[in-house]
Amino acid sequence: MKALVLAGGLGSRLRPFSHSMPKQLIPVANRPVLVHVMEDLRALGVTQVGLIVGDRGKEILAALGDGTGLGIELTYIRQHAPLGLAHCITIAQDFLGDDDFVMYLGDNMLTDGVADIARQFREDRPAAQVVVHKVPDPRAFGVAEIDENGRVVRLAEKPAEPRSDLAMTGVYFFTPAVHEAVAAIEPSARGELEITDALQWMVSHGAEVRARIYSGFWKDTGKVEDVLDCNRELLDRLAPSVLGDVDGASEVTGPVVLEEGARVIRSRITGPVIIGAGTVVEDSHIGPHTSIGRDCVLTAAEVEYSIMLDGATVRRVGGRLLRHAVPDRTVRGQDPGSSRRPGGRRDDGPPAERAGSQPVPP
Repeated sequence: MKALVLAGGLGSRLRPFSHSMPKQLIPVANRPVLVHVMEDLRALGVTQVGLIVGDRGKEILAALGDGTGLGIELTYIRQHAPLGLAHCITIAQDFLGDDDFVMYLGDNMLTDGVADIARQFREDRPAAQVVVHKVPDPRAFGVAEIDENGRVVRLAEKPAEPRSDLAMTGVYFFTPAVHEAVAAIEPSARGELEITDALQWMVSHGAEVRARIYSGFWKDTGKVEDVLDCNRELLDRLAPSVLGDVDGASEVTGPVVLEEGARVIRSRITGPVIIGAGTVVEDSHIGPHTSIGRDCVLTAAEVEYSIMLDGATVRRVGGRLLRHAVPDRTVRGQDPGSSRRPGGRRDDGPPAERAGSQPVPP
């Protein structure tokens, strides 16, 4: 079985961060979302991966290379315009050939993996199999309606009145039968070849389309709060490992990963926290559910429930707590005597300089 991973989206809901990197490369627990996806695929025994990229394909290529470091073989496929998920299958036909494949959206996080669902597909081999998740409000998703045997009888894209609470997660298993369906459908009102239409075509023409329920943690990392939720989920599973240097005036409690070359000086680290290689934390408090990338500098800072990108700098923000944020590289400030309101906002004094910072309400 091969894999087709879709990583051509622009990430408009993640701006300003997606100005500086593709959204699929935003780090969760200090690894890009795409790396988590590739590791999930490798756990399925998949080694040949076609990667659909758009205008920022060069940045993804620079980050992932040919896939050797991830134990896979990557083939890059350019989509010149966002013409739909089913269109991605069309342009990947030379790569896919007559093989079964799993299609996986590159900004999806399914932290418990889909190995059991993949095994079911291999054993039963329906024409298509969609991975669904029960959600309280399905109106924002593609929705699958199934019968008592798990066969899909109807699909709807963002229905106003959903007839099911089973949202499609963005992971699909296909046999080559999907190619006929993709060739048969027309672009939707928004000018895209919709995968929902292709699946519905298969159902209407008597093909067996099954749904398998994924009950673990799932997020589409399209918004900052979703990225932070994923970060929290993975950090809660953290196995502590302190390979860097912690001086005698510092305190480290809870599950903490301190990578080799990182230094903690006169600071307090309260896990779960990851601190990347080459980072220096000085006179600071790093609170729970924070991941700090490589080669960062934090001086007189207080940070929790946040993600710091590689090379970020947080200097002397005084009494300000940086929380629920993914600062874009640099945070500076003064006024250590100013007061704080809940959530870290100051009641007085000049605002801290937060280039590209995106706070999220608790």
